[in-house]
Amino acid sequence: MEKQQENGLLFIFTVSLIATLGSLYYSEIKGFTPCTLCWYQRILMYPLVLISGIAIVQKNARIALTTAVFSIIGAGTSLYHYSIQKLSFLQSTAPACGNVPCTGQYVNYLGFITIPFMALIAFLLIFITSLFLWKQVKGVSVK
Repeated sequence: MEKQQENGLLFIFTVSLIATLGSLYYSEIKGFTPCTLCWYQRILMYPLVLISGIAIVQKNARIALTTAVFSIIGAGTSLYHYSIQKLSFLQSTAPACGNVPCTGQYVNYLGFITIPFMALIAFLLIFITSLFLWKQVKGVSVK
């Protein structure tokens, strides 16, 4: 395996681990109850830690397609969640999210950085890295 591929896998692992630990910090330490859309994002992010961790140990960059699929679905979910938080015309059509409204914003750093925004950035970083890995893997001939 090339060094670039190893670095790509390590980057995916690091981003997904930071996102996972961040979500656990907000819910378990800060006491913020996740809404339904937050749970969907967690369902897509948490496995990426294990998937990319195993891929690092196995030196298997072919996992890039799997991480790309998880991350693009997660990015779509995050983008929708962020949109219903920030765009007033979407807030009225937002789904009921149980005890916590999906339009709620526990954090709002600099006036635009919310938890779904942070998840969106993480998913996009993973997706872009996965695409680069996938391109490299497809360029390598399989015997």
